[in-house]
Amino acid sequence: MAEVCLEGLTKRFDTELAVDGIDLAIRDGEVLGVVGPSGCGKTTTLRTLAGFETPTEGRVLIDDEDVTHVPPERRNVGLVFQSYALFDNMTVLENVAFGPKMQGIGKTERRDRARELLSMLDIDALADRAPETLSGGQQQRVGLARALAIEPDVLLLDEPMTGLDASLKERLRTELSGLLEELEVTALYVTHDQEEAMVMCDRIAVLNDGSLEQVGRPTEIYERPANRFVADFVGTSNVLPATVENGRLDLGFATFESNGFSETTDGTAVVRPDDLTLGAGPIEAIVRDRFYLGNGVRIRAELPDGESVIVGLDRTAREVTVGDPISLDLEVDRIHVLE
Repeated sequence: MAEVCLEGLTKRFDTELAVDGIDLAIRDGEVLGVVGPSGCGKTTTLRTLAGFETPTEGRVLIDDEDVTHVPPERRNVGLVFQSYALFDNMTVLENVAFGPKMQGIGKTERRDRARELLSMLDIDALADRAPETLSGGQQQRVGLARALAIEPDVLLLDEPMTGLDASLKERLRTELSGLLEELEVTALYVTHDQEEAMVMCDRIAVLNDGSLEQVGRPTEIYERPANRFVADFVGTSNVLPATVENGRLDLGFATFESNGFSETTDGTAVVRPDDLTLGAGPIEAIVRDRFYLGNGVRIRAELPDGESVIVGLDRTAREVTVGDPISLDLEVDRIHVLE
């Protein structure tokens, strides 16, 4: 295990600023997720930590040792790529044992280590198979085993579940989350899938245009986003103009009282779909769209001022159809107001 610190990390490619002065720490034994839109600097940050990119400015430290200019092979960092990058000319067992071989580990010890990891990941029966004969999920596990075989100080995962079908992805992320927790490995997990990050990671860093917008536990990121970008990017949110004064939240078309609002401010209220409930309430709206999602229902409702909100409903909730007038109530104590 190790602690990682990125200090003022900046990376430019000619005139393009890919990463802009990021300060970020990964705690010892923590899984830190990095999310953000395409081109925001997620993979560049990971590649710089791995040693494949040299920062234009700033430093990379692992356990207080400056490794900014240390080559990748001397950083003891394990890598799991989106493509898995397995060696087709080697068996599964040979793939997993390859890293320890490069470290100078003896044949018996490295094969024992490889077999132990294959067993841990429930793929020991695949030891003599060729990578091209494996399914995507099996290749993902082999890639993880190979990364862990060198007993890395830091494990880097770059969108490792992209391309897997939904049911396999759901099962593997649960298994992988449990494995990382069991191993207590320090890990950086890059993904575009916010739900995956919520399940897999102890904390999440949100990037945008190369800058760090917010770092926090999944509940903090979702329930108390730092700004409009995080509120819009992470999950689904309704962002409504709001005024807070004397413990009252005024949305213009409805007012709510709560002890949670102590400061007077004009701003925007972040209202998640599940913060709205169907039934008797002060918000009058008209149903404009209805979406059945299997495990629930979402509707788009038009408010009196012409704005729309997305409302999450349990699938057993009473039937509503497009054009129905409805009343909505608000879980006001769950509302976060951005200045």
